[in-house]
Amino acid sequence: MEQRVFNISLIILIEKISKLIRSFLNGKALGLDSILNKVFKVVALVIVKDLVKVVSYYFTSKTILKSLKEFIIMVLRKEGKKDYFLLGSYKLIAFKNMLAKILKKHVVNIISKVAEEHRLLFWN
Repeated sequence: MEQRVFNISLIILIEKISKLIRSFLNGKALGLDSILNKVFKVVALVIVKDLVKVVSYYFTSKTILKSLKEFIIMVLRKEGKKDYFLLGSYKLIAFKNMLAKILKKHVVNIISKVAEEHRLLFWN
């Protein structure tokens, strides 16, 4: 069986990171770094080049800071449920670091693009 190797560039372009940041919704809760998405979008206009350098460093060095791996999950009861002993009666909200959100979203985009290009996803 032939093995395929996917050549994925680790260089992250400023335009891609800017687009990712703009895609975050404004009304979301604070992350662990206490930065609102709305505020981060404005600040990112100024720091995007440095942010790209940091993100690129993490990819090329294959290291992730411990603080980027940490998150808090809050469990909230859904209103109007008859039985709160069922898991479906609750929703989970994850609070993450903004840089971790950017890294995760970028990796997901790369994987999705490669999967589509090589027809690895099967749709019904």
